[in-house]
Amino acid sequence: MTTSETGGTGRYLVLLEDDSTVVGTRELNRLTGIRCANTADAAGAGPGELFSSAGGIVLNQLGVALISADDDQVANLQRAAGETGPIAGIESERRVFAITEPAPPAEGEFTWGIQAVRSGNAQPTGRGVRVAVLDTGLDMQHPDFAGRDIVTGSFVEGQDVQDGHGHGTHVIGTACGPRNPQSGPGYGVASEASIYAGKVLGDDGSGSDGGILSGIEWAISNGCGVVSMSLGSPTQPGQPYSEAFERIARRAMQRGTLIIAAAGNESQRSTGVIAPVGHPANCPSVMAVGAVDPQLRIADFSSGTVDEIGQVDVVGPGVDVYSSWPGAERYRKLSGTSMATPHVAGIAALHAQQHAERAWGLWARLTQSARRLPLPSTDVGAGLVQAP
Repeated sequence: MTTSETGGTGRYLVLLEDDSTVVGTRELNRLTGIRCANTADAAGAGPGELFSSAGGIVLNQLGVALISADDDQVANLQRAAGETGPIAGIESERRVFAITEPAPPAEGEFTWGIQAVRSGNAQPTGRGVRVAVLDTGLDMQHPDFAGRDIVTGSFVEGQDVQDGHGHGTHVIGTACGPRNPQSGPGYGVASEASIYAGKVLGDDGSGSDGGILSGIEWAISNGCGVVSMSLGSPTQPGQPYSEAFERIARRAMQRGTLIIAAAGNESQRSTGVIAPVGHPANCPSVMAVGAVDPQLRIADFSSGTVDEIGQVDVVGPGVDVYSSWPGAERYRKLSGTSMATPHVAGIAALHAQQHAERAWGLWARLTQSARRLPLPSTDVGAGLVQAP
């Protein structure tokens, strides 16, 4: 689906100062009277479960609270954020969506995307690297994933990790699927990586910031070196990036976790429209991924760098990408920056295995080894990612 739907949830993200989670939670309670549950006391629980017993939740690893608040409570927190103290900021929680453009199976030993990033015969396979893909889940019955090292977590209330949408199975397939599937071409980049399938989008393809942040915290707690997020919501030119997500991305880096996210599908380049990078990929410490087609041209839908806020860092194959799909169909082609992002996440896992790099070191490997393209850096960043 596209990201044409947008809007808030009516809840708020309260960013707490670094190393001030306990003090910040107390101050939040003092200012608003809201008592928050803490994920440190309820490992693995999703925001919906915790909200049922409290007025808010604190994601302990990330230092951010998700609350329901009235206008007076919000005003108190906004005042506190402008003063010295443990409350660093407050912003509305957004709704986010799977970023995909529907498309028309591939031929040859490997898909065109695998060939373009040169991972088909690469020596590293991602073995020993934990890759978290936060999306609509995974088809746990898909034969191509039988016997794989898979850890799951659902952060969507009332739904387990089984993928009732398809988007998650497709992107997990690209990032971590097989090079030698039961049938058809090889389509997975990091074919031996440990898969952490986090369901943060429901079977309708939508979710919220709170679910995503819960998934990020889960990934960090499980030592995932790479987090892949083919999701987001549109932004407008000049719209500021989320300070909460930026702080969280930096905190993730400090813990050895690189977050990679889809730039967005809002452009219509054929008509002269180039849309800015969407949320949360527009955060400086989140690697934003654009899409190219089989001729290595920028995809018509791929969002770009249009102002000082939000830039494309690298690109990956994102048009007519063949990968796994739930149910009897087994495989399908899709297009979108959603499809480009797991190519980059898989390549990140290969570099992490080959060079034992993490965080900013891994970011540097990806950008420095990227294939330069004869296209503006505002569209493709450092270029097309390449396997080591």
